[in-house]
Amino acid sequence: MLNLKMAENILIRGVNWIGDAVMTMPAIRALRKAYPESKISLLVKPSVSPIFERDPNIDEIMLYEERFSGIFGKLRLAMKLRRGHFSNAILLQNAFDAALITFLAGIPERIGYSRDGRGFLLTKPIPSGGDDRKAHHIDYYLNLFKAAGINAEYSNPWIYLSIDERLSARDKLSSLKRPILGINPGATYGSSKRWFPERFAQVANWFIKETDGSVAIFGGRNEVDIAEEIDKHINENKIFLAGMTSLRELIPLISECDVFVTNDSGPMHIAYAVGTPIVAIFGSTDPDLTGPVGGNNIVVKTDLACSPCFERTCKNNDMKCMYTVTPEDVYFGVKELLPVKKAVFFDRDGTLCRDADYLNNWNDFKVFPEIDSLNELKGKGFVLIGVSNQSGISRGIVDEQFVKEVNQVFIDKYGFDDFYYCPHGPDENCSCRKPEPGMLLSARADHRINLKESYVVGDKDADMLLAKAVGAKGILIKTGKQQESAHADFAADNLKDVVDLIISHE
Repeated sequence: MLNLKMAENILIRGVNWIGDAVMTMPAIRALRKAYPESKISLLVKPSVSPIFERDPNIDEIMLYEERFSGIFGKLRLAMKLRRGHFSNAILLQNAFDAALITFLAGIPERIGYSRDGRGFLLTKPIPSGGDDRKAHHIDYYLNLFKAAGINAEYSNPWIYLSIDERLSARDKLSSLKRPILGINPGATYGSSKRWFPERFAQVANWFIKETDGSVAIFGGRNEVDIAEEIDKHINENKIFLAGMTSLRELIPLISECDVFVTNDSGPMHIAYAVGTPIVAIFGSTDPDLTGPVGGNNIVVKTDLACSPCFERTCKNNDMKCMYTVTPEDVYFGVKELLPVKKAVFFDRDGTLCRDADYLNNWNDFKVFPEIDSLNELKGKGFVLIGVSNQSGISRGIVDEQFVKEVNQVFIDKYGFDDFYYCPHGPDENCSCRKPEPGMLLSARADHRINLKESYVVGDKDADMLLAKAVGAKGILIKTGKQQESAHADFAADNLKDVVDLIISHE
């Protein structure tokens, strides 16, 4: 276990690839939860640092720059780390030099997998091999922390975005008709992971024809030629973004897509870490190890004796694992994930019922009398969904079972289709606490909600910012403590006014 007395200044040596970086996020969050008062620094290469740019679980990002390559560069980096007075180092990267540098830096406690002959450089070498190499990479990193004595519970990766980043990306795509299909035809690892450009184009043209929507074509600077092969087969309703965005700009653009079709690649991992529905094409690699997580995704893969081979290029020179994945297979996945319903999301306390300041008994449960008018919204085809922050659960002042029972009342008695709640405190940095959009993204996955055609009703700025985060319309209801919000699209005096307002805009 980490030395509790020493764990004041912790260094994490991060990994070098985008996908792997995303998959380390649950482990980093678990470390922050275990050591909330410690300073946590992340040492990573500049190519992946934008992934963590706004991550509240990290206090400092240190760049492993090119000047630190070679023997003398490593010595310079070790001296820099020595001046940082780190008490602990956790090596997510498996390389020998990760252990060597932290050893030379004199960091007292050094934890990592005992691989590549580096065990003697670690103060706590964790055995590697066997079942841990068969686990999904998210679990692989979590298991390292568990072996070090940290209570590392599983959570899905989450990339933190600001409202300004989301709005900027939305503006960049504003010329496109919705829904938007994102396409990522590249894969840095090698050609064996890449589906064929003409098949991506076929899926894109089907999508445009059937939905009257649009396509956004992505790709890195080294993948522009592949993206251009797709672009030349699409005549309308498209935007070409390959090679035109930084990594940080790419992230919110992917989050704005309604569905994302991709090879096993860095952008695939970004997509599930921002909650975008994914159709992921696998051939030479194994989705059990590096596949998308979170439930709102479909993996398309055919069972072949030669797959997965984990080779950069096909040794059989036939790419059979990719040829056997048809455009029909992929488009069927797109249609299955495409959001098609509209919803009205309601905050609970102060919106549907009186705000009792941590409601925890039935005597204080007072539903607003206009709630029966919500049936009119159902008649107009809206799904009704509750979304409520319940930090009182984590604080120990609200019983979680009582929260579930109250929420069930709205389902059983008032016709709600579902009710989501966040049980975490504000310091837990979860993806579901409003204004983070995790609850709405879960609803999208469970009910195929088109968030851009939906509304969020609440009595606080957090509710209005939640609406902005996903592109829904925000309605501030004045039955709670807050009477105005600069972030609201509309305001209403009560639930009946909310209903009238929505119907008038439909």
